[in-house]
Amino acid sequence: MDSTETPAPQVWPSLRATDARALIRFLVEAFGFREVVAYGEGEVVAHAELAWPEGGGVMLGSDRPTPEGAEPWAGRPGGFTAYVVTADPDAVHARAVAAGARITTAPHETDYGSRDFAAADPEGNHWSFGTYPGAPRPTTG
Repeated sequence: MDSTETPAPQVWPSLRATDARALIRFLVEAFGFREVVAYGEGEVVAHAELAWPEGGGVMLGSDRPTPEGAEPWAGRPGGFTAYVVTADPDAVHARAVAAGARITTAPHETDYGSRDFAAADPEGNHWSFGTYPGAPRPTTG
């Protein structure tokens, strides 16, 4: 992606981490996400964006106290799950294994025609990777 290209509007799953900087390094090294931005000071990450090379991405930040007057963040560190679409789950799996990721489900073929595997990151979040891009969308008329 060109550094001046802003992505089209989309859904950005978001998570919090006890060690956001370490989680960013892991997601980049083990799975192949690309760090786009990471705002904050020292070990505190106020906001980070990681792009998935095949489209989309995630946002994350350090777990921190709730600002006065705001509702508490619903997600807890380690409680996040995501399914990430990739054309080559075997290559992502090999990269994850080489980086020391804990594989929770070995690569396999699903009943719905996808090739998938799953892994956990150091925070305990669960990441599934596979070829299933979702069901075809109905056309609007």
